[in-house]
Amino acid sequence: MNKSYRKFTFKNGLRLVTVPMKNTKAITVLVLVGTGSKYETKEINGISHFLEHMFFKGTKKRPNTLAIAETLDKVGGEYNAFTDKEDTGYWAKVDSKHIDLALDWVSDVFLNSKLEPREIEKEKGVIIEEINMYLDTPMFYIEDLWEGLLYDDQPAGWGIAGNKNIIAKIKRGQFINYMQNHYLAKNVVIVVAGSIKENKKLKTKIEHYFKNIKTGGPKSKKKTIEIQKKPEILVHYKKTDQTHLHLGVRGYDIFDSRKYALTLLGTILGGNMSSRLWISIREKEGLAYYIRTSSLGYTDSGYLVTKAGIDNNRVEKAVGIILKEYRRITEERVGENELRKAKDYLRGKSILSMEESNAQAAFYGAQELMENKILTLEEKFAKIEAVTADDIQRVTKDIFRPEKLNLALIGPFENKEKFKKLLKI
Repeated sequence: MNKSYRKFTFKNGLRLVTVPMKNTKAITVLVLVGTGSKYETKEINGISHFLEHMFFKGTKKRPNTLAIAETLDKVGGEYNAFTDKEDTGYWAKVDSKHIDLALDWVSDVFLNSKLEPREIEKEKGVIIEEINMYLDTPMFYIEDLWEGLLYDDQPAGWGIAGNKNIIAKIKRGQFINYMQNHYLAKNVVIVVAGSIKENKKLKTKIEHYFKNIKTGGPKSKKKTIEIQKKPEILVHYKKTDQTHLHLGVRGYDIFDSRKYALTLLGTILGGNMSSRLWISIREKEGLAYYIRTSSLGYTDSGYLVTKAGIDNNRVEKAVGIILKEYRRITEERVGENELRKAKDYLRGKSILSMEESNAQAAFYGAQELMENKILTLEEKFAKIEAVTADDIQRVTKDIFRPEKLNLALIGPFENKEKFKKLLKI
């Protein structure tokens, strides 16, 4: 067994991953559930995220938000939750001497939330204002438009926060039904990372605090369908001082071994301040304040995308330069020095990002939840190290095809004809 983590599965299927860390006095407890907006139907789109909010509204032991917040505030703890497309998480980070308090708190909100109808009605207003905030913030909203362009009217293309009209109609019974389908022992991974003293004792504690978790396995989600025969464009009109755009292509899911070459490709194109697009778009032309390229993988889909905020009058020029860089990296093999720099950059960034116990918890927990297996950081580095320039070129020739291109943008544009010409539609 690898010494950097331990994994244990209880009789009911609940999984525990422990990650001992030296040189820290902190400890993080993270509870991950294998569900998110991709597991929803149209009638309850947004319920995963809404439920996450409701878990902080009160339990029998801690009857309201104040009681829940004060529990960890009193010891200077950090705590929060998140909802994504395929997972939802609840976590607490404390001084390791308060491990029992953290376990008690996380298990209480996770298992015993009251979901009171009056609190549900009140929280609808909060969720709707959160949605309004995203709609008013183009840099955020473009993310939803981009995935909506790629995946259209299927769960992968819906927003995590949901639709305001749907949120307004959600009832308590729908929360209960959703939890009965997904918040089940076999669909939950608990990660404890940080200053762990005794693994055996910790298992006993977990068994005690989570003894009332419902047994069973989750309902599966619909597989994401990806069909694209020509370039696609989505233009969202908004009177803005800057155009926010996403320009990219379909890529690979998390089980595809080519994801490592795709990650390096994104780094070379726009992963840092010495990347190709940063230099060509920002430094040489002064077209943008932010520009970056990255890749993202889900269990059944993935993509590579360049994101930028561009001067409204020079969007066409910026799109042209991005496409030119896509073509160049497809036609010309990446040099060894540039490849070496990208590999070393990813290694360095990863090591720095893993210094906190909550980062370690997320790293190990997400792998166990999504892939049912864990690679250590060093094992991941080995996969990246094995990628060759030829591997990257094979990936570029596969993904950078005209029919795989997608452009989503928010800006003061009434039609998309001029952008069609850029993508040669």
